[in-house]
Amino acid sequence: MCGRFALTMELPELQEAFPWIDFGSVYKPRYNIAPSQEIMAVPGTTNNQVAWFRWGLIPSWATDPKIGYKMINARGETVAEKPSFRAAFRNQRCLIPTDGFYEWKKERDSKTPYCIRMKSAQPFVFAGLWEQWQSAEDIAFSCSIITTEANDTLKPIHHRMPVILNASDFQAWLDPEYHYDKHLIKLLVPYPSEEMTAFPISRQINNPRNEGPDCVVPQATETADGKYSDSL
Repeated sequence: MCGRFALTMELPELQEAFPWIDFGSVYKPRYNIAPSQEIMAVPGTTNNQVAWFRWGLIPSWATDPKIGYKMINARGETVAEKPSFRAAFRNQRCLIPTDGFYEWKKERDSKTPYCIRMKSAQPFVFAGLWEQWQSAEDIAFSCSIITTEANDTLKPIHHRMPVILNASDFQAWLDPEYHYDKHLIKLLVPYPSEEMTAFPISRQINNPRNEGPDCVVPQATETADGKYSDSL
């Protein structure tokens, strides 16, 4: 799964990495993005301008928006058929920029948080879906991150990971007129593990109210002989 992520770059760096995206003027770096918060994404209907979505997809037919708390992720294996996601998968896909995400590894009687990012330290994008939900009193734009089985970097930590798209697939993913499900499903695979790295970080990340660079400082790890070493 993907239950927490980050986008820590300053705006000039982000614009250099993705010169085709219009990030607007509201952007600010985030180190601890959590479900139900507003996150930035590029939907396929805004000429590559970012929009803001509540993290936790609310299907258009839902009677209670609280369903979104259970919809932060969509499994790639079933996203084309599951009623909660299939309409968005066909017509309302989005790109979610990030430069790292977090998973927790079970160790003895506790869980150790890990930061997973590219070895190059460059930003990347999750494959996402978005929906518009409306009631008599409210309107909500929401999104979900698609997940797949873990690659070799993630497997020691967690059995799932977010789908990370290659730049060559951005256009097809964003095109709302592109309905070739079989081709799109082929994109929902683990990202090459040799390009990624993972390291333990401070448990400050456990609390979504904690923000800032201290959240992602690498921590020492215990080796097989009982000693400790730096994780990088």
